[in-house]
Amino acid sequence: MSPLQRKYVDLIRDATSKWANWDPPIPVKVGAFGILDRVTGELDVRGNVYDAEFQETLNKIDPTLKLKLQQHPPLVGPVEEDFIVSASGEQKRGFSVAPGVDVMGLATATLKADFQFSQGKRGAFLVMHSPRMEYFPPSAVLSQLYNVPALADMHLVTSVFTCPAFSLYLSDKSGEQISLALLASAPIITPVTPLGPNASFSTGIDWWTNASRGILRKGVSKEGEYVFTPLYVLKKRVNWTRKIFRSRVQVEHGRSNEDELWVDVDVPWEPLDEDGEEDPIDVYGSGCPDTFD
Repeated sequence: MSPLQRKYVDLIRDATSKWANWDPPIPVKVGAFGILDRVTGELDVRGNVYDAEFQETLNKIDPTLKLKLQQHPPLVGPVEEDFIVSASGEQKRGFSVAPGVDVMGLATATLKADFQFSQGKRGAFLVMHSPRMEYFPPSAVLSQLYNVPALADMHLVTSVFTCPAFSLYLSDKSGEQISLALLASAPIITPVTPLGPNASFSTGIDWWTNASRGILRKGVSKEGEYVFTPLYVLKKRVNWTRKIFRSRVQVEHGRSNEDELWVDVDVPWEPLDEDGEEDPIDVYGSGCPDTFD
């Protein structure tokens, strides 16, 4: 599964410049740091800047720093519109299902999409329902973290996207057409006493799709809680030479931005083939082997 998992991560990154989480039920937290696994594309988390242990590290580096990260927790943005992205596949504007398909609630579903993938190529999509972003507060946190030696070679999660429902898909190169919809179900009654004063209600939602090939993963929080993390932003420290250059540019333009100290993380693997295996490009076009007699 690892090469295909990496292929999905690679496709979504190409489409969004963000990192996809193959296991959205497993949370990725703002402030987490670690190293990307070259084989799977997952972040191997080594810690979090909001952990008590990391605060102890800060205190030892400079007792006068007085940076208490617990006083600067991640901010939570507003709920956004449904997020739909496809990679190496075309999202069709219309929505249609095969004749004879009769699914209750499908006609009135507000979140639905069609995807047409190319034959012979892997494609992917990610759908997030009502996502919201969590991120570092725009303060001195990132600029202070830049000077922490423990983060010198680490990749840092600076923001995440969470949602109450997600669906992700990796195609199987058959040129399939996939339809997807998020359906609202009838209220669910908790049977404390049927229809009595103590009965509790919750409105359910669930995914419908005609996908029968490829790899499909989906999840829904029946309570509408933001328990899935399908997407996150990963940064690394800019080196000292680039820091000096960027600082000069900022001074010349009369601005200072702590985000300039951290840059996007590049993929740690060579270009991938359609099955997620590394497929280095011969830049000289010689087709020569790596070794010579």
